[in-house]
Amino acid sequence: MKKYLFILALAGSFLFTSCESFLDEPLKGEHSSDNIFNTPAEADLVLTGVYNNLSFTTSSNMIWVFGDIASDDAVKGGNPGDQADMTSIDNFEVKSSNGVLYTYWKFTYEGISRANNVITGVYNSGIDDATKQQMIAEAKFIRAYHYFNLVNIWGKVPLRLVPSSPSNVNLRLSEVADIYAQIEKDLKEAAAVLPASYDAANAGRVTKGATFGLLAKAQLYQQKWDESISTIVNNIEPLGYDLEPNYATLFKLGAENSKEVVFAVRHMSNKNPGVGNSLNQWFAPLIENGYYTNAPTASYVASFDETTIDGKTDPRLDISIGRDGHDWVNGEPFDPTWSTTGYLIRKHNQPASEVAWGTKGDGGLPYIYMRYADILLMKAEAYTEKGNLSEGVAALDKVRARAGLDKVKAVSQSQMRSAIYTERRRELGFEFHRFFDLMRWGQEVASAALGPNFKWESPRYYFPLPQAEVDSNHGIK
Repeated sequence: MKKYLFILALAGSFLFTSCESFLDEPLKGEHSSDNIFNTPAEADLVLTGVYNNLSFTTSSNMIWVFGDIASDDAVKGGNPGDQADMTSIDNFEVKSSNGVLYTYWKFTYEGISRANNVITGVYNSGIDDATKQQMIAEAKFIRAYHYFNLVNIWGKVPLRLVPSSPSNVNLRLSEVADIYAQIEKDLKEAAAVLPASYDAANAGRVTKGATFGLLAKAQLYQQKWDESISTIVNNIEPLGYDLEPNYATLFKLGAENSKEVVFAVRHMSNKNPGVGNSLNQWFAPLIENGYYTNAPTASYVASFDETTIDGKTDPRLDISIGRDGHDWVNGEPFDPTWSTTGYLIRKHNQPASEVAWGTKGDGGLPYIYMRYADILLMKAEAYTEKGNLSEGVAALDKVRARAGLDKVKAVSQSQMRSAIYTERRRELGFEFHRFFDLMRWGQEVASAALGPNFKWESPRYYFPLPQAEVDSNHGIK
């Protein structure tokens, strides 16, 4: 996707040329939804906008608030008087008027709208069939990704599959099962078209592996254990993904090109208009012009209660967070007073040598949505739920071995579940998955982790629909 973000930055740069020369230029044409898909190059610009909506360039992409702050891994942090709507989510005192709910709702449906425009527009264009099918497949993956997040935050949501118009603006809520069915349909259709890899000029586009990875995850969330295993074993593993030897390299510049990365959202610093990663500012300490939000909890730190084979602390802990007695990303000793909990996230932070404090929100790190380690842990979980503990242990031990941990000693299904739950927390901490894991693991696990403010609601906890959507969409009853 680096190519696409660069195209947006380059196009935006023309906005800042001389006003006089701009005004003197004769009108050379205009684009609308009727003619933007006339050529592959024009359609590719529209597809770029679909990808761009996945980024963390603005504060609208708040998936981390749901994935982390709503979980036991983090609290809101930051200035106690700021971001009251995040605090409400942290405390499970969420009302339908919550601004974070509506911001992320609009963000996801904007992404879905862009994807729908590509799917529909390209179908009706004169572009060659191979290019057309490729673009549609990429847009379908992104649409499925957005719906996967929506259904796991809100449950029933409107399932919009065509561009909005006066005739379909009011749309009813679809059942969770129907939303998952559409997610699977989009992903299977996309996987049949997409390649396993691209050349350097097209790096970052959705691949066959990314599509199968999200499909395996959707199947796992629906407890389709056999199907998830089949997708992993028959479709993902043959593509050659592997674990990086050094966990730390996954959270440095260039990590998006790792052999472990199944899908990542790419960013670039120093572009105009900006296409950088704002998470670098959200999670940094105040002295670096950061907001020090999403503060890790003592509970997260305590989950690393197992030493490596040679008696050391699991290295993933200090790669993931900053804490007392260890150096921060710039090399200076970490000061626990920088955070409301005594801890800050390292994974999404860059040193000043890479991103100056004055442009802290313009980071260059990718957001890695899915890694091969996640695939292995999904495989371990699916096999465990099937009762095949030996296969589950084999997959789990690959992840543990990289961290220097001994082979798992689990001998029963319940012990394996506990080991997998803990390993996902350690391995994928602050990659915005924790809350959704807790929800799918059920009432007992979620309630124990989230404390007395959390109230389980059958079939699971969902956030309230944004009131603005309820008021404007008359299809919601």
